Amino acid sequence: MAKSYRQLIESVKGRINPEHFALKKTFSDELSTISYSEVLTYIRLSMKGVEPEYTQKSKDAGERVKEHLLKGLSDVSFKYQGSVMTDTHIKGYSDIDLLTICEKFYQPDSYNIKKLLENSEQRVKFFSSIPKLEKEVTGTTYQGKSLEDLRNLRIDSENILKGIYSICETTKPKSIKIKNLSLNREVDVVIANWYDDITSVINDKGDYRGIQVYNKDTNSREEADYPFLSIKRINERSSLTNGRLKKMIRFLKNNKANSDHNIDLSSFDINAICYDINVNEYQTLSFYELVPIIYNQLKKITTDEFKADNLVSVDGREYIFKNNSAKKENLKNLLAEVEGIFIDLKSILRI
Repeated sequence: MAKSYRQLIESVKGRINPEHFALKKTFSDELSTISYSEVLTYIRLSMKGVEPEYTQKSKDAGERVKEHLLKGLSDVSFKYQGSVMTDTHIKGYSDIDLLTICEKFYQPDSYNIKKLLENSEQRVKFFSSIPKLEKEVTGTTYQGKSLEDLRNLRIDSENILKGIYSICETTKPKSIKIKNLSLNREVDVVIANWYDDITSVINDKGDYRGIQVYNKDTNSREEADYPFLSIKRINERSSLTNGRLKKMIRFLKNNKANSDHNIDLSSFDINAICYDINVNEYQTLSFYELVPIIYNQLKKITTDEFKADNLVSVDGREYIFKNNSAKKENLKNLLAEVEGIFIDLKSILRI
């Protein structure tokens, strides 16, 4: 079915600029040069980042929560995660995730570190890092109870925020959601601890560190996530490509949002799909020339089982489509959305 680009354009505008801030002159001038084509206008808008004024409000809301928590908590640190930190979010009113990390302890991957240290071949391979790895399994002095510390941190955070914010939802097992009414932004406060696997240790931690999110309903910790390395890699590669990587990510997110199908692919998945594309294929291309690059990538993944099964997350730790036929079907729906745009684009341009 033919796409109504005028309607799609208004949909994207309403999403990324809901209060209709005046567009920056450079971008407004760029749009004027392609105004003859609704297809081109839609593509360019769907690749555009959210207006900085909206993003700054989300960050300000997070900072205010952090200030309140700092006054009442001790032995904590704070980090942000999510698409706001890579400027690949597509909603003006995006919320922000504030990780509140317990600093009383951290969790090393002791099992796999010990396993490596007991293997003579692995010791040779990781020779220069052996002292660091040995320190992780022998150097801890923490005598507390990790789940109790996390539970207390969750309770204390809830009490502090309930006393400040009239809208404060504490029923979710893995986050506390507040709404800053003056900024009209929501913040998810997530309790967590640091987690260090072998890769983290040998790279001196930093952005390679993982986190384990606390679940208050089960009084347990979730499997480790590694959001900071993904943020770092997306930001660095997008700088290398003058923002083109982020344009492709936003383009797929907006087309997912505009689809009549419920496409069950996360930002994590879409990041991986775009990050996997060889930089040399798109580093110097115009915005509309990115569409066939994206189309070809989706086509390869949906038709080449080896390609799909070996595509990994931006942090390199998870397979995206392997043994997941449902996710592959969702990708086919996203491909159909992009294919329609690609065909319409070819009809007006020779690409």
